[in-house]
Amino acid sequence: MVIAGPTAGGKSALAVHLALALAARGQHAEIITADAFQVYCRMDVGTAKPTPAERHGIAHHLIDLLEPAEPFTLDYWLKLAQQTIDRCRARHVLPIVVGGTHLYIKALLDGLFDGPAADLALRAELAAMDPLARREMLIRVDPHAAARIHTNDLRRTVRALEVFRLTGVPISQHQQQWDRTTRGDALLVTLHWPVEAINPRINARVRAMLAHGLVEETASILAHGGFGPQAREALGYKQLLAFMQPHQLDAAREVALKPTSQALDHIAEEVKIATRRLAKSQRTWLRRLSITPGALPLHPDAALDPLHPGAAPLERWSDQIIAALNPPHGSSHPAANVAHPPTG
Repeated sequence: MVIAGPTAGGKSALAVHLALALAARGQHAEIITADAFQVYCRMDVGTAKPTPAERHGIAHHLIDLLEPAEPFTLDYWLKLAQQTIDRCRARHVLPIVVGGTHLYIKALLDGLFDGPAADLALRAELAAMDPLARREMLIRVDPHAAARIHTNDLRRTVRALEVFRLTGVPISQHQQQWDRTTRGDALLVTLHWPVEAINPRINARVRAMLAHGLVEETASILAHGGFGPQAREALGYKQLLAFMQPHQLDAAREVALKPTSQALDHIAEEVKIATRRLAKSQRTWLRRLSITPGALPLHPDAALDPLHPGAAPLERWSDQIIAALNPPHGSSHPAANVAHPPTG
């Protein structure tokens, strides 16, 4: 079982609600997180990591694995995820993979495309290019990738150009070959929010993060080990670090200088804009994932809940997923076959 959806789209809450609903039916489930930043300890508020109370006793895997200064790779996540899935199934537990890092989900479903290994010297050369020239090069050699990759996304731009330079084949063409196979033992659930519904949820999440200690959390991490190149790209932290880092730390107090109220308002708007941009990219990923055979697309329906048009209909969604796992007529979905312990 895999649940994919946009930031602030209710994925984590749905996974917990679904696990509780399954438990009430005698089916046990645990959650495996597919999030590139929830793997980091102490990055809690800014990654919307479910609190112990929000987990409601449901086991969550692949969170709090390492310190923010440490590197983490897709390959390593994929290895850990498959190991965790195998252990869950051996215990007759349904693994629910949920997260917004859709590259992780795509790799889990379809495997990794056979791209070249990193060439550090070439990456340094590409990163040192004039940004406009680098963008023009990407448009020229791989217009399909350029249409998907934001102008300011240095990491993905450099990787796309690196793949082309090393193979002579655009990364978008490699990824088309990647789309040709998919695993048949997972039910893919995709959450689709219209822009006018998801954007207010994003804005509310950003406000809540700042109200619940994102500034203090960022300052604490900065003072005790700091952020590595990957962790510092997490939205919210990235914008705060752009303010805090130039001021460095007050060595005597071991705290970072905190933004003024006016600066904080500006940072909040930057985070909202960047997160809405991320949600747009996620919609592209979701359209791509939704063509997976047997995928179950779910949509919020304001007409069914006119008093709460922006709410995630967790109960209705859970019922739809359970119906897909265990149809009233016919055999159950392959993803559900591990959920019941053997009898006799």
